Amino acid sequence: MEQLLVKDLSIGYEHHVLHSSITFSIQKKDYLCVIGENGSGKSTLLKTLLGLIPSLSGTIHFDPKVTIGYLPQQRNIQADFPASVKEVVLSGFIAQLKWRPFYSQKEKEKAYFFMKKMGIDSFCDKTFATLSGGQQQRVLLARALCASQELLFLDEPTAGLDEQVTHELYSLIDELNQTEGMTIVMITHDRQYALKRASHILSFEKDFFFGKKEDYLGEKE
Repeated sequence: MEQLLVKDLSIGYEHHVLHSSITFSIQKKDYLCVIGENGSGKSTLLKTLLGLIPSLSGTIHFDPKVTIGYLPQQRNIQADFPASVKEVVLSGFIAQLKWRPFYSQKEKEKAYFFMKKMGIDSFCDKTFATLSGGQQQRVLLARALCASQELLFLDEPTAGLDEQVTHELYSLIDELNQTEGMTIVMITHDRQYALKRASHILSFEKDFFFGKKEDYLGEKE
């Protein structure tokens, strides 16, 4: 089932076009890794898809029935935000509150379920700012899961993390895709990981490429 269709998209800022004629689609349970050098437009693409910055031309169509979770780059997070872990995770439900002033009991139970899944339930009352980088990423991933268990966008989720924490976070993301059936769209500098785990590759290296991982590897041979 197609969850996202992008046609002839141009991305950039104002009159500066980074890339044009971008066309690709994402199916349910895909694991798409977006790779390329720093400044190649990876984060710009993600922000454009999410509507955080406008596209310059082209179309972006999401399945209207699909919900979206988003884990931004860690450097774009206000690390000293004076909220507890539990409050940050619950904020993933904000879009679903609509006219309600408080979170429902079901939402609180879901938030606890995802905190437990991410291994952060034991310090759910701690202040977010006091956590390590790896712990903060787990909190933000739990928040993204509160927003959606269908389609998850991740912008360099392991940037700045040590090797063991990176491995643990990758394992959690793998489980979400392989066991929970979530669709993953992830920007990464870890090309080796992308070629090992992804089902599809979108590359801004030299020439634009989108397709199955096997086809990408075939082009590189």
